[in-house]
Amino acid sequence: MPYKVLIVEDQEMPRQLFEIFVRSDPRYTLVASISNAELAIDFCSHGTVDLILMDVMTELGSSGLDAAEAIKTRYPSIRIIIVTSMPEASWLRRAREIGVDSFWYKEAQKEPILTVMERTMAGERVFPDETPVVPIGFTNNHDFSERELEILRELITGDSNAEIGERLGIAASTVKYHVQNMLEKTGMHTRTELAAVARSLGIAIK
Repeated sequence: MPYKVLIVEDQEMPRQLFEIFVRSDPRYTLVASISNAELAIDFCSHGTVDLILMDVMTELGSSGLDAAEAIKTRYPSIRIIIVTSMPEASWLRRAREIGVDSFWYKEAQKEPILTVMERTMAGERVFPDETPVVPIGFTNNHDFSERELEILRELITGDSNAEIGERLGIAASTVKYHVQNMLEKTGMHTRTELAAVARSLGIAIK
């Protein structure tokens, strides 16, 4: 019996490509292709699913990681592969923590998605060693420390150093210090520019 696959992807082109890949392999059968991660939870409660290809950012702001966590809690036998083009480091870490089976970067893959699917269904957990390297200004995302990335995510909110510091449990002056370091590393002129570019590149997503 072929494995039953559910695709959760809100972008039309990647969704169509995943559908083509699944239909091209007799080991799999496509049971549904949807664009909202929250709907995947309900789908799993009503239908048989063996494997889910789950994007992180889906329709109406629904989080694929939140949905994956809920599904893994309720239906631990369902295998889940997170698929994303965004190099947000916290997603890779959280996917491991919540028990996602595998993780695949759409635009920086080392092996085809069908290979990852095969290994995942064989019981392997397939994760990249690190996020893809993405240039930002004069540097790249791997040149930021964990604390800098943490503050960079908060910058996207537009909050002040004091507000960010309060949330992170550090002084406003410490936030300012790290922001200045990131501006110097990237060659950018303002915190607004830094936050906007980082968000557009998927380096920091709140």
